[in-house]
Amino acid sequence: MERRAYRVAEIALGHREDALDAVQDAMLRLVRSYAGKPAGEWAPLFWGILRRRITDLQRRRKVRSVVIGWLHGREDADGEEAPAWEPPDLAPDPGRRLLDQQAYAAMAAAVRRLPRRQQQAFMLRMLEGLDVAAAARAMGCSEGSVKTHLSRALEALRTQLEEWR
Repeated sequence: MERRAYRVAEIALGHREDALDAVQDAMLRLVRSYAGKPAGEWAPLFWGILRRRITDLQRRRKVRSVVIGWLHGREDADGEEAPAWEPPDLAPDPGRRLLDQQAYAAMAAAVRRLPRRQQQAFMLRMLEGLDVAAAARAMGCSEGSVKTHLSRALEALRTQLEEWR
């Protein structure tokens, strides 16, 4: 779960160190606050904690960029780093490997362009594999909202990634 959580955080935050911090903090908060809960409830609780931590980091980043803009009279350029993990190299062919890296970069960029709730629904349902009820608990919304956000996310990703079909 740790690696998947890291990937989710990295896609949402676009920064490796922030993603590592968010996952570590979410795990520590889960252990501190919910150690007495049944193990079956840990996954939705963890994803809810991670979702809130990612949102906090995104808000801080936004405020920091506004403050820096005020202080320096300019806004920071979009200095997002490339994602740190790459798809597994299943083929020795360098051309295929390059294509895989480009496809992943395009997918990560497309997911980052989604609205926050659509990102969350997509990552929890498609990347983490949570069912609708668990994703709803993790996101703090109804099951219908999860389905709506996921449907809209998939449609937006299909549109953005049409050239990769």
